[in-house]
Amino acid sequence: MPNTITASTVTFASLNLAEPIMRAIADAGYTQPTPVQAQAIPLVLAGGDLLAGAQTGTGKTAGFTLPVLHLLNSRPAPNPGAGRPRCLILTPTRELAAQVEESVQTYGKYLSLKSLVMFGGVNINPQIKSLRGQVDILVATPGRLLDHVGQKTLDLSAVEILILDEADRMLDMGFIRDIKKILALLPKKRQNLLFSATFSEEIKTLSDGLLNNPGFVEVARRNTTSELVAQTVHMVAQKLKSHLLSHLIKHNDWKQVLVFTRTKHGANRLAEKLNADGIPAAAIHGNKSQSARTKALSQFKDGTLPVLVATDIAARGLDIDMLPHVVNFELPNVPEDYVHRIGRTGRAGSNGAAISLVDSEEIQHLKDIERLIKTQIPRIAIDSFVPPTHIPPEAPRPPRPQHGQKRHSNTTARPPREGNAPRDGNRPPREGQTGNRAPRDPQTRTQTPRGPQTAGQPRPAQKPRASQSTPKPQPLLSEAARHQAMPQPALFSPRPAARRGK
Repeated sequence: MPNTITASTVTFASLNLAEPIMRAIADAGYTQPTPVQAQAIPLVLAGGDLLAGAQTGTGKTAGFTLPVLHLLNSRPAPNPGAGRPRCLILTPTRELAAQVEESVQTYGKYLSLKSLVMFGGVNINPQIKSLRGQVDILVATPGRLLDHVGQKTLDLSAVEILILDEADRMLDMGFIRDIKKILALLPKKRQNLLFSATFSEEIKTLSDGLLNNPGFVEVARRNTTSELVAQTVHMVAQKLKSHLLSHLIKHNDWKQVLVFTRTKHGANRLAEKLNADGIPAAAIHGNKSQSARTKALSQFKDGTLPVLVATDIAARGLDIDMLPHVVNFELPNVPEDYVHRIGRTGRAGSNGAAISLVDSEEIQHLKDIERLIKTQIPRIAIDSFVPPTHIPPEAPRPPRPQHGQKRHSNTTARPPREGNAPRDGNRPPREGQTGNRAPRDPQTRTQTPRGPQTAGQPRPAQKPRASQSTPKPQPLLSEAARHQAMPQPALFSPRPAARRGK
């Protein structure tokens, strides 16, 4: 069983971090550690393994970068060399890798330690060049890391500390095989830190095989939302969502909005519509180049880009201080992703707002989310965007009859007509019809009886119908004879003969 410690009110000064690190913390404007930092930092400084449950926005990144910087700075490298990192931090996405590297640079700026971030989507040659020098801390995504291992530009035999950040997302993205390959390349004796927002069975299996008697930290219960985030729902038709979003941004004068969509193409379309409405917006997702994503994120952080449209994977790990608004343009298919989405606002004691635009077809997703977070999200109607009244669902169809049974209608069966009684329907009489039809006398309908037919005897040829008869060849007549042979018009057209029943 992991060792559990409880959170306590502490200061950074009481954590016994090195003076250069404390100076960098002061430069960043922090004086009080977050709960995850207060619990995790002493365990990491003690040199033991750690299993930490922390969602985005809890300060978990500094929870491991601060003690790692202290440990590496306090002891010399046992086997120094080019391209031999002492600490390896694995992340699932490029954005999260860049965020972690930024944290290392921020808190390690007064130290002589060197760090490097590597991920795919960019030229590998600058990374190879950096690996020829000193690298103490390496932040990487699994795929690009294995690329360097394959090219023999990276040596992992000197790793002292391994950190898996957002391990649950790495497993969700299918990195388990890459992680196992990387673990096989590391020294057996090392310190392991595993951070995850959720504790699934896969995470438990991974931690059991990776961690040795770990300390345990959990600062937020799974699938909970911050009380500092005001959640609202606007019911709106799908085709009006972009118009409503533009209205909300302009009417409320929102300056910084993170908008979530389900798909990459949906993110592109929404960004284009917002720009067409005069609202600067950019989309980030896996199909965007790394330079485009970095530029959009930088502009969004400094306030020059008010709206950033992102997919769940692209936004994973985005660390934006004081983000005031998160909009769910489309609800996620997985309820847990809703918690991750809105967890990017309401951080560090600041209030935030999470707005969800919900179409009638997303009602079930909304119910699943409310069941997960055990909260009913308030519905707020916006004038001119209120969807039409709810259409009741169709009545269920009767069950299909079993083989050999007749299909019965749900309506009341009509009683059988007696004798030749006319039908009692409500159909009005046809034009020229004075009342109900006269009953048809079956005796007046005559049919030519068929004679006996012997087996094997061919059926007598039927007389062809007038419309299907083949005209006989006519003899050549003179003009006068042809005129006399022409039929004269009759005063009354004869009634066509009744068809014989088959």
